[in-house]
Amino acid sequence: MSKSDRSASRLHARTNIVGLSFQLTACVLAGFLCWGSNPAQAQEPAASFTEFSAAGAGSGDGQGTFPTDINKAGTIVGTYIDSTNVYHGFVRSSTGTITGYEATGAGTGKNQGTFGATINTSGTIVGEYLDSSSASHGYVRTSSGTITEFTVSGSGSGENQGTYCCGINDSGTTSGYYIDASGVMHGFTRSSSGTITTFNVTGAGSGANQGTRGEGINKAGTISGTYVDSGNVSHGFVRSSSGTITTFNVTGAGTGASQGTSASAINTAGTISGNYIDSSNISHGYVRKSSGTITTFSVSGAADTYAVDIDDSGTISGYFLTSTFEVQAFSRSSSGTITTFTAPGAGSTAGTGTFAFGINKGGTITGEYLNSAEVVEGYLRTP
Repeated sequence: MSKSDRSASRLHARTNIVGLSFQLTACVLAGFLCWGSNPAQAQEPAASFTEFSAAGAGSGDGQGTFPTDINKAGTIVGTYIDSTNVYHGFVRSSTGTITGYEATGAGTGKNQGTFGATINTSGTIVGEYLDSSSASHGYVRTSSGTITEFTVSGSGSGENQGTYCCGINDSGTTSGYYIDASGVMHGFTRSSSGTITTFNVTGAGSGANQGTRGEGINKAGTISGTYVDSGNVSHGFVRSSSGTITTFNVTGAGTGASQGTSASAINTAGTISGNYIDSSNISHGYVRKSSGTITTFSVSGAADTYAVDIDDSGTISGYFLTSTFEVQAFSRSSSGTITTFTAPGAGSTAGTGTFAFGINKGGTITGEYLNSAEVVEGYLRTP
């Protein structure tokens, strides 16, 4: 699974929460498009919320605890930002124990440090860290705490360059992308033994902020991702474990700069959740089955809808902006019913609210909320 940049990185989905600037990542497979009717929308059902903060998390504006993913056992991975704006990875067990960790090469300056991104069934984590030059590098952390750091050959060594890790499957194969010295993105996959294979989608642009971005990966090794063309329009792709790449565009996606099709996650069945931005620069969600059928959706009354993750039952987690720029979370069942919710401690003004990110097989969701002081806290929502 991937976060939206995560991030997600499934942030990488990486999300600038306070500024409401969202960098979502993408992909969906080519196929037939099915425009769905307005989905049913449910009142929030009874659910259990557990709110938490990592020890050492700062309490200033934009600081705090940022969960990004959850596995079947209920183990959560994420990042916390301390009072000096340095980033640290953390893992939270199903019993609530939170353990912070650092990659050896991580910088200790402002906006540097270690990011936790995605976790698989065995508790192995993939993520990235920013060094003292603010260049990014990948790492894999086992459940016992052993961290292996790596950098894809060809990665740039400057700020906003380097290796970015986005997804990991139960075999320990990771997906991601690297940014070279010219600011161009290229996809990669890394086996559990450390073998790295790079790839580029035909049609990807070769300018700064263009190229190929690998994101989610499922059990079969199929990767979802996005490529950005020379006109800065986004398009989806799927890459099989054998290397075959299929590209696509969602009908309704805009064709201008910063518009197009993105994806955030892929499940075991090959079903993908993602987003597209239309010609009016409005974001909508979609889900694509492995058969090629795509159903689009938006939360009723939302200014923008962002689908982030998908579990093996086809339930999607995500968030949306209201007309007053408050953020609220949602889950969407495989039948199309959308349930909206907010964490108990979340603020209700512009720039505050609840984000839903990772979802596991049992439908348990993790994410974060901004309180009225714009401090970020983590939560766990059990249906």
